[in-house]
Amino acid sequence: MRQIFWNVFAATGNIEAYLLYKEYETLQQGKEKEEVKLTEKQEHMEANHM
Repeated sequence: MRQIFWNVFAATGNIEAYLLYKEYETLQQGKEKEEVKLTEKQEHMEANHM
């Protein structure tokens, strides 16, 4: 999806497409950070139950 926003921006120069690209990128980074936190929390919980 990110690539689609970039391609539209590259082809048209439409600033809204660029802003969507950046917003999507930011959301994905936040999602990845949250997934890491959940994984670390699960590992911690599993280590304490052993």
